[in-house]
Parts: sequence; structure tokens; C-alpha cells
Amino acid sequence: MNLQRIKSLDGTDEYVLLPVAVYRALRREIDGELTGKKPARRKDDDYVPFVLEDYVGNPVALARIKANLTQAALGRRMGVSQAYVAKVERQERVSAKLLAKVNAALAGGKIRRAA
Repeated sequence: MNLQRIKSLDGTDEYVLLPVAVYRALRREIDGELTGKKPARRKDDDYVPFVLEDYVGNPVALARIKANLTQAALGRRMGVSQAYVAKVERQERVSAKLLAKVNAALAGGKIRRAA
């Protein structure tokens, strides 16, 4: 893996830009270094609890998965196609307006699209 390094004025490495997946895997250790508190050691170092938020970054996908819905089911509730839901879930950012529509669809059924 090739990491981007940001140098200080004297030419030494000052910052490193790393992929989010790597950051998430090392988050406890990084937080410990930043706060001065060492992360608590687990008794069984082989066990890593599954946290959905560590694997799903898109808020629409996260909400849909937590609601136990398929993309097609969410699409039906929103009045859009499954392909549109998939496209939204591939985006890095989702507008607040769209997220509100998704949450409304998850909360109570079908959303009517404006004509």
C-alpha cells in the first residue's frame, strides 16, 4: 500500500493520509495515542465484535440494512427503482433531503413522488 505523506517545512513526515478502512481497523490504537489512554486489551484478542458502521459508510445503506430491507423493498417504499437505490448507496455523500425521504420511507411505508 502506498500512503500519501505530508511533510513539514523541515522535510520530515508530519502527517500520513490513509484509507478509511485502515483507519477504522486501527481506530482504537490511534485514539489511544491521541488521548494518551491506551486501549483496553480484550481477553480474547482473536475476537473482534462486528460493528455494522465499520463496514457500511453510506447512511442510506446503513439505515436500509438496519431496517432489514432489500434495495428493491426500499425502492418500492420510495417510489423509485432498485437501481436508483443502488446508485444512491454507492455515493460517498447523501443530501439531507434524500436522507429525510429514506427515513420517512423506512418509518412508515410509501413516499409519493412529486408530479
